[in-house]
Amino acid sequence: MSGTRDVENKVKVLSADPDAAAVLKGWAAQEDALLDVAGLDLTGADISGADLANGLLTETVLRKANLSGCDLYRANLEGAVLAEADLSGASLVKAVLDEASLAGANLDDADLGSAELWGADASGASLRGSKLEGAALLETKLYGADLSHATVRETSFKVFLDDRSIVDGLTGTVFGPARVAGAEGVREVSGRDLEVWLNERGARVEVLTP
Repeated sequence: MSGTRDVENKVKVLSADPDAAAVLKGWAAQEDALLDVAGLDLTGADISGADLANGLLTETVLRKANLSGCDLYRANLEGAVLAEADLSGASLVKAVLDEASLAGANLDDADLGSAELWGADASGASLRGSKLEGAALLETKLYGADLSHATVRETSFKVFLDDRSIVDGLTGTVFGPARVAGAEGVREVSGRDLEVWLNERGARVEVLTP
């Protein structure tokens, strides 16, 4: 019975994919096991609140999965599909999210301190109240993303923005340049111009000189 309870505690909803479900069951039955679901389909799975530190989730499909409150410290999510996933309140400190899809994901109050998001697509994602201190947002798409009241500190902010991107209450310091999409195409915005663009939209951000 204890093994069954462990599975239920760690995994509230299994993936519909039988291979992924079997791996999740095996992981949940072991104490302090490292999660390795690289390349598997965990669409819709619920492993909220789980300890996934140092987990291997490269190219894992986690569309609409519930990862809220998970500890993903140093987890490798390179190329993962996290579209519409719930990562609210999750710890993604030093996680690798290069080329991950976060479109429409919920990252409210998540901690992405020192996380790597090179080439990630977070279009339409909600990052309200998230912590982005020291994060590397490089070539990251934030079209239509909501960064209300998020915090940054010496954050690499070489991102793609548009007029739908919400930055009201965003505070701290960033390194640019960003690229802003508009009716006339995409233009690079750096230094004081980037400060003005952000702060006119309710941010309180200082753009640092490298």
